[in-house]
Formats: sequence, C-alpha cells, structure tokens
Amino acid sequence: MIQIVKKLSKYIKEYKKETILTPIFVVLEVIMEVIIPLLMAKIIDVGIQNGDVGYILEMGVLLIIAAILSLTFGMLSGRFAAKASAGFAKNLRQGMFYKIQNYSFENIDKFSTSSLVTRLTTDVTNVQMAYQMLIRIFIRGPIMLIFSLIMAFGINAGLSCVFLVAIPILGFALWFIAIKAHPNFEKVFKKYDKLNRVVQENLNAIRVVKSYAKEDYEKEKFKEVNDEVYNNFKKAEKIVAFNSPVMQFTIYTCVLLISFLGAQAIVGGTMQTGELSSIITYAWQILMSLMMLSFVFVMVIISESSAERIIEVLEEKPTIQNKENPVTEVKNGDISFQNVTFRYGDAEENVHALENINLEIHSGETIGIIGGTGSSKSTLVQLIPRLYDVTQGKILVGGVDVRDYDLQTLRDAVAMVLQKNVLFSGTIAENLRWGDKEAEQEELEKVCKLAQADSFIQEFPSKYDTVLDQGGTNVSGGQKQRICIARALLKKPKILILDDSTSAVDTKTDAFIRKAFRESIPNTTKIIIAQRISSIEDADKIIVMDEGKIHGIGTSEELLKTDEIYREVYETQMKGGNDNEETK
Repeated sequence: MIQIVKKLSKYIKEYKKETILTPIFVVLEVIMEVIIPLLMAKIIDVGIQNGDVGYILEMGVLLIIAAILSLTFGMLSGRFAAKASAGFAKNLRQGMFYKIQNYSFENIDKFSTSSLVTRLTTDVTNVQMAYQMLIRIFIRGPIMLIFSLIMAFGINAGLSCVFLVAIPILGFALWFIAIKAHPNFEKVFKKYDKLNRVVQENLNAIRVVKSYAKEDYEKEKFKEVNDEVYNNFKKAEKIVAFNSPVMQFTIYTCVLLISFLGAQAIVGGTMQTGELSSIITYAWQILMSLMMLSFVFVMVIISESSAERIIEVLEEKPTIQNKENPVTEVKNGDISFQNVTFRYGDAEENVHALENINLEIHSGETIGIIGGTGSSKSTLVQLIPRLYDVTQGKILVGGVDVRDYDLQTLRDAVAMVLQKNVLFSGTIAENLRWGDKEAEQEELEKVCKLAQADSFIQEFPSKYDTVLDQGGTNVSGGQKQRICIARALLKKPKILILDDSTSAVDTKTDAFIRKAFRESIPNTTKIIIAQRISSIEDADKIIVMDEGKIHGIGTSEELLKTDEIYREVYETQMKGGNDNEETK
C-alpha cells in the first residue's frame, strides 16, 4: 500500500497546498471539538453547582466561540479536501490519457478499450474518494482519538481504561475484513471491464442490433454480465458489512460500561456529574473516530484494487518509442520489406501473422493488395508507419529502417486510411484539418475533389461547416470513406495507404478516385488493399496474400497466368459482377 501511495503521490502536483491545509484545519477543528465537553463539564460542576451565573456566562461565551470556530475549521477543511481530491483525480485522468496516447496498438490490445475506459472513470473515482477521506477523515480519526483519550484520562484514568480494551478488538476486526474483502474487489473491477465492453459493443453496433432484431439477445447478454458484477459486489460487500455491527456493538458496550461505572463513582463521591458527562461525550468522540477510521479503511480496501489498475496503465511502457537522435526526414516513398516476420503479442511463439516477407516498392508506384479474410493484408501495411513493430527482419522507408525514424516524422509521411473509418464530432472542415490544422479552405476543397468528396459536401446547406454526429453517422458509408481519404491527402504524404477504404463507394467513383491519384499525386507511393479486382486491376504491381505469406506478385495480366488465387477471384468477380453502390 505504501508503494501505491508513493507512485500516485506525484499526481498531487499543484494541489499540494490544499492537501497540506486540509489536515491543518482538521486538527484545529478537532481541538475545538475536544474543548467543548471540558467547558460543558465546568459549567455543570462549577457554575451550576455553585450557582455562579457570571461563571456560567463566561464559559458559555467560550463554548459558543469554540463551536463557531469548530464549524468554520470544518467547512474550510471540507472545501480544501474537495479541491485537492478533485484536482488529484483530474491529474490522474490526464496522466493516464496522455500515457495511452503514446501506446502502440500492442499496448492497447493488452488492456482492451473497455478496460481502459473503466480505469479512467470508475477506478479514478474510487481513488478520488479514498484520497479525500485520507487527507480529511483519516487525519481527523487518529487526532480525535488521541486528544479525546488524553482528556478522558485526565478526568478519570480508571474509567478510561475501558477504551484500551475496545481499540484492539476493533483493530483486529478491521484487519480481518481487509484480508477477506480485497481479493473480491479485485474480481469486481475485472467484471466491470467486461460490463463496459458489452455496453460499448452494443452502442457502437446499435444499428446492426436493430436491423437484426437482436435486442432481446443483447438484453440477455447484458443481464448476464450485470448479474456477475452484482454477485461479486454482493460477496465483497457481505464481508465489509460486518464492519458496522462490530463497531456499533463495541460503541454501545463501552458507553454502557462507562455509564454504569461512572454512576457508581458519583454515588461513591469520587466523581462529579459533569465529569461523567464529559467522559461519555469523549467516549462517543473516541468511538466515532474509530468508526470513521473503519469507513476510511473500507474505502481504501475498495480503492486499492482501483489504484493498482491505474498504476498498471501509468507504468506500462509503450512498446514503440523513439530512439536517441532519430531521423527527422523521409526522403521518398521507397518501401523495402526484408525477411519480415510478425507475431501479435498475445499469440503463441510459433504462430505468426506474417512470415518471411520480402518486398520492394518504389516511390510513386501504385500497389494493390488482395487476399482472403485473415490473410494479414492489414497487418502488412500497419507495419509501415510502425503501428506495430516487426518481430524479425526490418522495413525500410526512404532507405531508412522505420525504427530509426522519429515517430511523428514517419507517421506524417505515411497517411493511412484504416478499415474502420472514424470521423469525430465537429464540422467536416474540422475533421479534414486533422491532416493539416493550418490548411486553408482552398486546400480542403482541392483534396476533397481528389477524393471525390467535394461534390456531395457542396450539396449540404452548410457545406464544409456541416456538423457531423459522433462517428459520422449522419453521412453515408461511401461519403465517410471519401472524407477520410481527403483527410489523409491533406497530410501531403510520401506514402498513402488505403486499407479497403473504397469498399462503400460505387465502381465509377472508385475509378475517378484512382484516376485523380494517378494524375495529381504521381510521386506518392499508393498502396490499396481491396476486395474488388477493379479497384487494383490497373496497379503497377499486385500482391496476393495468403495465410500471412506472399502468394504472388505481378501485374494483373501476369497474375492471371501465374497465380491461381488471383485467377479464381478475378474470374468469380468478372462473371458475377461487383458493382457496389454506396449505402447509408
């Protein structure tokens, strides 16, 4: 636990002042609260007993001042604690989010998107609550306990020995609860990851769910994982629930014993009524401080699992990083694969996604890639901008190993339109400027004309200022693809990769896009992954992939003679037709 605190404490940052002021005001608040019972005892035993009105008024004024100060210090400690904990949580979320931005695809695959979302939200909230309790209630509890014990022993040491029996009993109970509850809370947060994944998948694919009328199936799937979370939480909470009855039993037993023994002392003349009243008040303060500490303890038990999961994200080392003194210029779009083998991080050692890939692509060439599902077409091109690193061999871009480049430089030179086209909430122009944030309107229109997107954008009432819904759900699949292609072109890349990025446009528009590429960006290396033969038929070179290996390379005419996979696909499509119209 100490190691966890050390690792997370650096995220307090600019909220150190509030973190320090909170316990200071807590201590001042406790001092005032401890003084109040003593003043009340003096009013009873001296003022009322002797009928001294002046003394009663004097002590009464001090009592009111102490109460007001206690309230003021309490409000200030609460205010600073809230600010410190909220700021700490903000810094944690920011630190995690910034770290995730530096992750490679392999790092993200390790955690899963749903798990990262849970850690950024639920886990941070748990740690925030625990932190607020630690700097306020965790300080208040021991200080109240110590001061109240000192005051109680000062009044009647014999009677106060009751507390020395109660404290070890409660300490053992808290230790036992912590040991039993912590493993169960670890299981709970893993189930939260699964719950978030189910929700995320459902919301992302809600249109598919509705089109297949699978709402009942999705409800049942959600109910199953939701019940798992409930059952695990219930098991953990059952253990934690023992805390309250143990505390209450101890508190009431102590008060009864003090009242019984105190009454006998008053009858015997060894104690005054005001002193007994004060000791009972201190008893409540001592035992309530223990109750507070137990609540903090429970919250810490819950948050410990969350803190460990947060630290996992913060300490995860990106598998892809810049070398010292990286190359900061990509000379051209030449690409060379030299004995490249690649295996995904979670795959078995002998299971390779790509194996012994040797390939030479010259700058300005148009390369087509075709192959069946699972043939690793996408994996092949994702190695070029270092979205993953090769397991063996090397890839050269512009004559330089991609691992020697500055990542920003390499990825600015390699524009990639992925299979899953993503548009963000905002205007079309804002989405396009992801390619170049300084681009003028004329540049936006130019790349959109190349991508055959300008014509439909001009038809919108707001044109380039048209606001896109999250994910671009208010444009068709083909329109979304063309906007993403235009965004990639705006980077003015040396290498342009289209990963099945024209699948939702009709063949006529597809042909116009390829024609524009040939005429307007002849020096850019163009790699097109496609399912349609017509999309790559006129490429300078076509690569046929099969089970992670290159099955054939050549022009369309050459492959028709030499490669049975290409010939089979060609004949099937040419006879059956492949004119895909874009759909919404």
